[in-house]
Amino acid sequence: MPYTILELSVGQSASFTKTISDADVLSFAKASGDMNPVHIDEEAGKLSVFKNRVVHGILVSGLISAALASELPGAGTIYLGQELKFIKPTFIGDTITAHIEVIEIDLERKRVRLSTTCVNQHGDAVIKGIATVLPPQPVSREA
Repeated sequence: MPYTILELSVGQSASFTKTISDADVLSFAKASGDMNPVHIDEEAGKLSVFKNRVVHGILVSGLISAALASELPGAGTIYLGQELKFIKPTFIGDTITAHIEVIEIDLERKRVRLSTTCVNQHGDAVIKGIATVLPPQPVSREA
């Protein structure tokens, strides 16, 4: 159930978890056009600074969008902006949890800011940032 701005409170939080598969990476590469070999080629990954193929950072950050749309504030949320800092690489097969927490509510502008953190199955932060959203608007019951 989506939350309107009047139903949100500072400190409210939610999360979304997904294991990133090879198919996810290849589909994202094709959809986005980002065919960087470090993402799609085993040999290039081995020769990279990471010593393995890595998942596109923007694919991982998409889990934040999933948390916003499916959990908090929920369906109908409009994503207005996102600051991101990529902390560590994500590898194929990693399970990533996107944690979001309301840190500011601007009733006048109808905007909400949330801290955003993606962590892997080891508890290591891979992405940190701040999202700005327009939560779903209250539904008028007038006929």
